[in-house]
Amino acid sequence: MRPMVCTHQNSEQSKRRLTMEMTKFFTDQLEREVTASRKVLERVPEGRNDWKPHERSMPMGYLAALVAQMPAWIAMMLTTKELNLDDKAASGNFQAKASESSEALLKLADDCAEKAKSALSHATEDHLNVTWSFRMRGKTLNSGPRYQQIADTFTHLAHHRGQLTVYLRLNEIPVPAIFGPSADEPAA
Repeated sequence: MRPMVCTHQNSEQSKRRLTMEMTKFFTDQLEREVTASRKVLERVPEGRNDWKPHERSMPMGYLAALVAQMPAWIAMMLTTKELNLDDKAASGNFQAKASESSEALLKLADDCAEKAKSALSHATEDHLNVTWSFRMRGKTLNSGPRYQQIADTFTHLAHHRGQLTVYLRLNEIPVPAIFGPSADEPAA
């Protein structure tokens, strides 16, 4: 997020403004993404958690829980220095588990969004610039400043939300308008 330029780079006021701009940017984007995800999650059918379009695809229940849970990754990134999937105690908290009801799925989504909002409200510029890493099987798969990892989380969320809309379509469930009309809804 360094592209934002301050005219007085060394002043405390400029640093506070930059931090507020980055956290406001992420908080605003979080609101948009949560709203879009909720439109999709509301349509996930109960009783279809094990359905998947292909043997190598994720089951629908897991995918829906992943979309619901991904905003909490932001809180994790702001409160840890890494996620190491080799550490079962740490990674177990971030394994998506299918919800048994629409109500439980939407509650999971709301709770995870709230965790992200809370963590972002306490973030500082220095904190957003600390390196955060994702590790698995003894290798670093991804590493970079927290602000970059948070931005990547939004892209990752949009990818899986789009994947979930395909699952809806293949189950004859109307796909909601998200960023514009869908074949089932004329306007967002």
